[in-house]
Amino acid sequence: QVQLVESGGGSVQGGGSLRLSCVGSGYDAENYCLGWYRQAPGSAREGVARDWNGLKTYGDTVKGRFTISRDNAENALYLQMNNLKPEDTATYYCAAELGPCGGRPVTHFTYRGQGTQVTVSS
Repeated sequence: QVQLVESGGGSVQGGGSLRLSCVGSGYDAENYCLGWYRQAPGSAREGVARDWNGLKTYGDTVKGRFTISRDNAENALYLQMNNLKPEDTATYYCAAELGPCGGRPVTHFTYRGQGTQVTVSS
């Protein structure tokens, strides 16, 4: 049973930084595409970033500000978020999908965590 647990969310002023972490169990991370997506109240899920063992893709709204990284030995995934903006406010979810990322959007990955809240004030 794949389980993902996020941490690192919080409240920050615009321009600030946060680092989200996701620790997984029940799977071998190196065999999975890992990623982050977010969802704000009343809004659709939005893909933030994906990582297939070094091959990284980002959503247009976070390019240049967010960095995804992973530590397969620790079954861990990270999201460094810099220059945060109020529109980044959302619940952030870690997600995993067996195999290469391919064409499947991170918002539809099979496994996901419970989410961690990020609030950015202006």
